[in-house]
Amino acid sequence: MKALFGRKVCDLVELKELTHQAIKEGKKGQPYTITREVILKDAEFRDFAQDFFKDQPWISHEDGGMDQDGKIRCIRVVNIDTGEKVLVNTEGYDYPRYTGLEL
Repeated sequence: MKALFGRKVCDLVELKELTHQAIKEGKKGQPYTITREVILKDAEFRDFAQDFFKDQPWISHEDGGMDQDGKIRCIRVVNIDTGEKVLVNTEGYDYPRYTGLEL
């Protein structure tokens, strides 16, 4: 599995635009592994997706980084109502420092 991750992307709209542009440029993404899933209701997911700089209570300092195989460790955040997903690599912060979409 591979994803294109953006650093300090402000929201889901920007993430989608950056991902679309990167695909157009032929970028292939980075391998990743899911450490856990966070399931949110639609309103919670929209709140999360409108501000990736906001600290999230479901993020801990242990989330993110790379595993021993060089894969990015991330949380898969799922909108339970729509199925939309965002990958989050916190790199030890309390907010989604790196975000990506599954390719």
